[in-house]
Amino acid sequence: MLSEKKYGLIALLLALSAVAIIWIVGMGQTGEQTLQAQPQEQTKDTIMRYSKLLAQAAYSINDRYVEEIDPKDLGYAGIKGMLELLDPFSSLLEKKGYDLLMEITHGRYEGLGMTIEKREKEIIVVSPIEGTPAYRMGLRAGDRIIEIEGKATFEMSTEEASKLMRGPAGTKVNLKIKREGMAEPLDYLIERAVIELKNVPYYGTVGDGIGYIRLSRFSEETGRELNDAITELRKKDIKGLIFDLRYNGGGLLSEGVETSNLFLDRGKLIVYTQGKKEEELNKYLAKNEPFFPDKPLVVLVDEQTASASEIVAGAIQDWDRGVIIGDTTFGKGLVQTVLNMPDDVFLKLTIAKYYIPSGRCIQKPEKSRKNPDLLSSDEEDSSKGKPQANEVYHTNGGRVVYGGGGIVPDIIIEEDYLKPIEINLERNQVFFDFAVRYISKHEGLSSDFVADEKVIAEFRDFIKEKNFTYLTPLELSLRELEKNIETQKNKENFAYSLKELKAAIDKSKENDFENSLEYIKKSIKRDILYSLYGQKGYYEEIVLKTDPMVKKAIEILSDRTAYRKLLKG
Repeated sequence: MLSEKKYGLIALLLALSAVAIIWIVGMGQTGEQTLQAQPQEQTKDTIMRYSKLLAQAAYSINDRYVEEIDPKDLGYAGIKGMLELLDPFSSLLEKKGYDLLMEITHGRYEGLGMTIEKREKEIIVVSPIEGTPAYRMGLRAGDRIIEIEGKATFEMSTEEASKLMRGPAGTKVNLKIKREGMAEPLDYLIERAVIELKNVPYYGTVGDGIGYIRLSRFSEETGRELNDAITELRKKDIKGLIFDLRYNGGGLLSEGVETSNLFLDRGKLIVYTQGKKEEELNKYLAKNEPFFPDKPLVVLVDEQTASASEIVAGAIQDWDRGVIIGDTTFGKGLVQTVLNMPDDVFLKLTIAKYYIPSGRCIQKPEKSRKNPDLLSSDEEDSSKGKPQANEVYHTNGGRVVYGGGGIVPDIIIEEDYLKPIEINLERNQVFFDFAVRYISKHEGLSSDFVADEKVIAEFRDFIKEKNFTYLTPLELSLRELEKNIETQKNKENFAYSLKELKAAIDKSKENDFENSLEYIKKSIKRDILYSLYGQKGYYEEIVLKTDPMVKKAIEILSDRTAYRKLLKG
């Protein structure tokens, strides 16, 4: 009779063999390969030889190691170790992680509402989904989630992080966030909600007959919703269209291709994917006549525009079909497939990269074991938005565009970074809480509500009542200085200087409110309109009237000469 331990070991060896077999079959039939495999003529023998080595190591550990090791843990550790050599997006999914992936694709789940990824062993926010708790609390692209419910996330998988952040609507989760430019981590307590993922949360007109469509994601219903929106706008005989892809973290490739076809002529190349072998080139062409073929078009993007959104923006730019305005996009252009594995697990594997018509690769290179000399996240932030002079490409009309990952807009408008007082007002939901109280005391507020001096006075009283406080970078530096002085024998000699520094910081801090007054007025109005009129009120009174990128788009679309000049380069 075989022992339970032996049964476990046999199962482990079978699982390891299955990994090798799946890879070999995949390479023989579909060309789905790892990014740095050996040349084809060596692959089969090489993988078989090293899979035997892996199995022998597992057997030896199971048989001889001083303590008991679960064979399942050995097998999973071996697979995860292999994945460490690949890109951050290839991972092992257990059943719950796979179900989550499918659930998000179909458009409804309970949680916080943001796209995350693993980068340099850290969990990074790609994009908060508009209208969700993560979005309302002010989380943004590039934020590093360093703790979830007190558990450090370093080297944690995206599936495990997602699992910790998901939960029943109405429950809360604690996150600790590290944000570029902030000396200390930020603590967030966020209430989970049912996340209804709308593709087109708003469309309408602005200015002198200019259409506006906001697309938040690419799912199974994207094409239908966009067709409906454009049909309604065309009835109003719009003169041009603003297509807003900001905060859009992507989704289904098929919907990205269909969306591009709304603007590009039949037969035009939209995107192609390239794996390791030249013969495995897959091209995606526009199959239908465009639904919005000729009128001026502006596409808005930002650093949270990713994946399928970048395909759309890049194809429109490369065919000189419209003007791209905003900030350099995220740079996520990997093609992935999910392979069924034994033991009810799934291998999410990168098999190719996206390339847009000019030949640019959307994927931003990642610093990793394979690319140790690339920029780290911090270095990348300091160089963000700068075109890569050594990666020059050309559009169909001959305009210069830049590679290096992501889409560099034709007109760059970087989003403003929030000041410490603004971050902390958002993080503590002060605007939301004030809006609730203000609405309860003031009936009949109209959609053209303005946060005037009287409203601001009420807001000042409100934050005093709530004992709102925050630390500035100068205060944090002063605390460190005080700690160092405490260790000095002559610390009393510094007392007067410290007192002067504290007074200067307090005086500077008093001005923070006035320096952020416009942001505070806008945020009060935003949360009051959201509460009373929903997304429609928010878009019509905030986005379409005050957003700098929308204003620039209106300016360009209202001046045909300037528009044509931009597309001619």
